[in-house]
Amino acid sequence: MNQNYQELLRPEIINSLSGLSLIARVVSDGFLSGLNSSRRVGVGLTFSQYRAYEAGDDLRLLDWKILARTGRYYIKQSEIDTQVTVKFILDASKSMLHQESGLSKLEYAKVVIASLAKIAQNQGDQIGLFALNDSKLTTVLPNNHKKHYSKFIHELAELNAKGKWPEEVDELKKLQGRNSKEILFFITDLHEESSELTATIKGLKTKFNEVIVLQVLGKNEIDFDYEGFLIFEDLELGTKIKVDAKTAKENYVNNVQKTLDYTKKVLLSNNIEHHVFQMNDSIIDVLILFLKQRQRLI
Repeated sequence: MNQNYQELLRPEIINSLSGLSLIARVVSDGFLSGLNSSRRVGVGLTFSQYRAYEAGDDLRLLDWKILARTGRYYIKQSEIDTQVTVKFILDASKSMLHQESGLSKLEYAKVVIASLAKIAQNQGDQIGLFALNDSKLTTVLPNNHKKHYSKFIHELAELNAKGKWPEEVDELKKLQGRNSKEILFFITDLHEESSELTATIKGLKTKFNEVIVLQVLGKNEIDFDYEGFLIFEDLELGTKIKVDAKTAKENYVNNVQKTLDYTKKVLLSNNIEHHVFQMNDSIIDVLILFLKQRQRLI
């Protein structure tokens, strides 16, 4: 499918089962095509489950479904000792409704998760989803059956952001599995009143898993590209503040960078990866990050 996924990034498409599935398929097919062209993406990164067909390969090992979908030839390698459990934990609090260019952080996160899950499913990995706020927990337990992906995408597309991140998150303690090949993606904007989100993330790390925080922010949240007098509203608390953009920008930008640096330092000290993604960043970068981490596990 030779279509730019960015053309599909519209709320009415993202928030439907068929639309979100389409975006994930476009992203993954484009990514697979890129892997086929380069064979390697970055230092030490290879696509572990599928590789491009080479002369002399046994034709019985061809993956005919990928051939039919993409027109490209891939060999399906042995799944023994290569499966990984991938769990996605999504911050579904109301701050994730912040929009820029008509797209909310929650919608961008849905596309990221759907695309990562599609790549993981293509490799035979188990995928699970846990979305949380102080009023609801959405759970899709990890599985790698073919029909499981449809259920996964359905729950993801139906998600809404409400309220705040809960003070007590006992439910997430169940995520601490004993699978040595397990990756937890925590997708959040990390807007917290004190340290409730950071504490939750730190509590997820064990010697049996890898935890990766994807902090999703808008460009304006980082660069503060506003003009004139503005009124900002806290989406979770409802409080409002009037700001002169010109006089506030320098202090704001400095504070944001200090906060990001501090957060990275705290998480890295707990052996947790931390990556900031703006909503205008390419989703391909996230897929590369995933495969690099996956390659280290297997």
